[in-house]
Amino acid sequence: MIHGGAGPFAHVTDASAAARYIDGARAVVEQGRAMLSAGASALDTVEACAALLEDDPAFNAGRGSVLNELGAIEMDAAIMDGATLAAGAVAGVHNIANPIRLARRVMQDTEHLLLIADGAMRFAEQCGIAQVADDALVTPDAIAEFEAYQRSRGESPRFGTIGAVARDVYGTLAAATSTGGMTGKRVGRVGDSPIVGAGVYADNASCAVSATGRGEDFMRIVMAHTIAAHIEFAGMDAAGATQAGIERLRKRTQGQGGVIVIDHMGRCASAHTTARMVCGWIEHGGKTQIRF
Repeated sequence: MIHGGAGPFAHVTDASAAARYIDGARAVVEQGRAMLSAGASALDTVEACAALLEDDPAFNAGRGSVLNELGAIEMDAAIMDGATLAAGAVAGVHNIANPIRLARRVMQDTEHLLLIADGAMRFAEQCGIAQVADDALVTPDAIAEFEAYQRSRGESPRFGTIGAVARDVYGTLAAATSTGGMTGKRVGRVGDSPIVGAGVYADNASCAVSATGRGEDFMRIVMAHTIAAHIEFAGMDAAGATQAGIERLRKRTQGQGGVIVIDHMGRCASAHTTARMVCGWIEHGGKTQIRF
């Protein structure tokens, strides 16, 4: 199951504009299906799917990330293994094409969970993860959104995220989330995406969750873990827990965003408070489903 962000998507006014999101999501879901069918682990699958979404300029992550208040890119990402609760995350990184790959290395190659800014960039060098040019990740859409934000000084028009959750043939769950954040965000702002329990979570005892939206609201209610707790301790399924989490987000914070969830039984669910959300999934080997 994958998502490409939640929000108003006010710029999507016709079928051709929607197609870039729908087609992009479908291609990634099919890649995930192929990997899992071939016996790939849930962890490898969510990493690969997240990297594909980071590579697609339609989405706010990797290439396609929005610009901060100085017109620069700062990205966050996290990945988590439901079998061991191992996780890795990075925040405030730049010049990295696939922050989710760096987050995976944090999980595998350090004793830490989260590295930020200069420390994360130094670790990327030590890992041999190549840096790309300053403008390699900046898209015309991101520039246009930033210029519109500067003119209006209003609410950020875009705060999307990408994410993936999976359950493999061994019953292991995994989750990944990656984002460029919010257009015009303050330098150094970190949202929920790299925060375990807020924007990402995976535990074989409950579910795997990836969130998207205004991160401050998701952190306030520890959104991803809230959903997991409903499953593990209240016996809810993915659909019930997801709806309960979204209702809490709406009532307590008037939060904007959405989540995708796959539970320990392989049941999929998604919900959002925004006008739209891009998501795609395959449940129990069935047909590919895309919703926008």
